[in-house]
Amino acid sequence: MNDNLGSPDAPDSFALLPGAVHSPVILHVPHSSRQIPAPVRDGILLGDAELEEELDHITDAHTAELAAAAGEAAGLRPWRFVNRLSRLVVDPERFPDEREEMLAVGMGAVYTRTTHRAPLRPADSDPRPLIDRYFHPYARAMTEAVTDRLAATGRAVIIDVHSYPTARLPYELHGDGPRPPVCLGTDEFHTPPELVALAEKAFAGLGGVGIDSPFSGAYVPLRYYEREPQVIALMVEIRRDTYMREPGGAVGAGFPRLVAALTTLVDAVDEWTRSVYTAHG
Repeated sequence: MNDNLGSPDAPDSFALLPGAVHSPVILHVPHSSRQIPAPVRDGILLGDAELEEELDHITDAHTAELAAAAGEAAGLRPWRFVNRLSRLVVDPERFPDEREEMLAVGMGAVYTRTTHRAPLRPADSDPRPLIDRYFHPYARAMTEAVTDRLAATGRAVIIDVHSYPTARLPYELHGDGPRPPVCLGTDEFHTPPELVALAEKAFAGLGGVGIDSPFSGAYVPLRYYEREPQVIALMVEIRRDTYMREPGGAVGAGFPRLVAALTTLVDAVDEWTRSVYTAHG
């Protein structure tokens, strides 16, 4: 693989978009981009048409626009942390080591297989250059964003904005369960039941809300993972047929309803955390 992968600090690979100083909410959008730097593209085995098809399947299309619209509409503007590069460069939500269960299907922090388990990179690819250039700077910046919210508000609430396909893809390890219009991913330590209840209420009008199926868990920077209960996290997975044309098409009529629902959740989280912090602060 070409080692000229870009700046060591990868300054253009992600963006922290400021919100209100008193907002504890970070809308995290890790999988919305299709951008792949040319040197990274050189290490991918797929032809151009095959790569575009893979990006259709793997990209959480329009989730950055969803977070932006909800942020604009919210009573207190949330912060937004947005990955500007495709998850085919690195996936910032994977463990970068053997702890990652998706290594079993070639989809650790650096993917070697596609959504349909075809070769994406050579089997002997060294993931370390990509992890050093892109994964670690992203993780540091997200950690700093959470630290800043903790210092400013006493809480940091990460709402992880994702989407998922209507039909199970071959790479999914746990895709045989229900596939509701909205799936809420939770973490036993970082997702309090009050937050789940707020999300269930906010998304109730979209046709059904499920918990931890087909995807589970919620993203928390490793510095705080299972250590700091004031870092609160929830993953929101939206089934793609509710708001767009699959696999990688335009938004549809359901998109405004989705924006309204996410806005409702952001506003409810702000109110909830203020009341809790006031009561216990």
